[in-house]
Amino acid sequence: MQKLTDPNLLDDIAEIGRIQAVPRILETVAHITGSRFTAIARVTQTTWTACATFDTLGFGLVPGGQLVLETTICDEIRQSATSVVFAHASEHPIYSQHHTPRIYGLESYASVPIHRPDGSFFGTLCAIDSAPANFDVAHVQRSMELLADLVGSYLDKEDRLVRAESALSDAHRVADLRDQFIAVLGHDLRSPLQAISIAADSLACEAGTERQQRMLAHITSGVARMDGLINDVLDFARGRLGGGIPIALQLTSTLEEDLKRVVEEVAIATGRQDIKVHIQIDDVVCDPSRLAQLLANLLTNAAVHGERSSPITLTVHSEPEMLTLDVHNDGHIPSARLDAIFSPFSREKSERPRPGLGLGIYIASEIARSHGGTLEVESSAAAGTLFTFKMPPLELP
Repeated sequence: MQKLTDPNLLDDIAEIGRIQAVPRILETVAHITGSRFTAIARVTQTTWTACATFDTLGFGLVPGGQLVLETTICDEIRQSATSVVFAHASEHPIYSQHHTPRIYGLESYASVPIHRPDGSFFGTLCAIDSAPANFDVAHVQRSMELLADLVGSYLDKEDRLVRAESALSDAHRVADLRDQFIAVLGHDLRSPLQAISIAADSLACEAGTERQQRMLAHITSGVARMDGLINDVLDFARGRLGGGIPIALQLTSTLEEDLKRVVEEVAIATGRQDIKVHIQIDDVVCDPSRLAQLLANLLTNAAVHGERSSPITLTVHSEPEMLTLDVHNDGHIPSARLDAIFSPFSREKSERPRPGLGLGIYIASEIARSHGGTLEVESSAAAGTLFTFKMPPLELP
């Protein structure tokens, strides 16, 4: 017997080892044949390698153990793709003179080929014993061939599983690289944007004509819009890269004023002067700028997607055990979209083009998560759409 020296065969052994049914298959073969040693072997043009064994005979061969190929009958099976089964070697007209029974002291022997579903040869399913057997050769051969087909089918599934896992790993790696690229790009865009902003501010002091002032107003507006897009990209990248959106917790007594200021800004930006506000909160530990961003995203979404004929309602109240923020509008989100509403870029392709990247609700949900809270949505044609943010009490670090 030889020990495994070819590292390439380790993959074949591992592949068989991943098939949970193999121990039961080998035990079944032992039961069918009465043999005390059964095995699945990888057989190539140059090697015979045990991939899995069931041994009560004391044959001593374990997974990874090798036999000299030329001393086995499996090499003949590989070449002919036919099974070999006999119950009493010393009385067999052919195998009484064969070298394999003499070398290993075998009397009963059964070995059938294992093929992958594509027809390629893998190896053999074997059963041996030093004592003669009392079995029906045809029955044993057919039973073992069916079990060999089962092993071949499992091998195909293992191959596909390994390929799928490899493809998934590659996809994750590409996704991570893409998210890192987005983060770096968003960060690097800040410098030229800041230079444009500073230059525009300097020119504003010198702009004399109405046309120059108008052009500078366009530049300033574009810079502000680009800054908002870059912030969304950076927040998206932080969420996707696993770190979450960073927050700076503080005890604030001005959260109500901060949220009301957001309402005024959204009302001006969207032309929605019908936002009804009900806020009653005490001092809160939170990141007020991030909660303001969460509210801005929810209100902007409601203003853009809600029914313009019905008002938007904002309700915020705090209790000892929970801060709750509700944004309601009379728009309706189809049930097919509700599951994906918190995913990035969740807009329907059929929607008309709108400003922004479609990241607002995703970023709001990430801000909620960073605060240890939740953001949920309910929507129906009759009741409209309600986004609810809930945050438990937080402690300062």
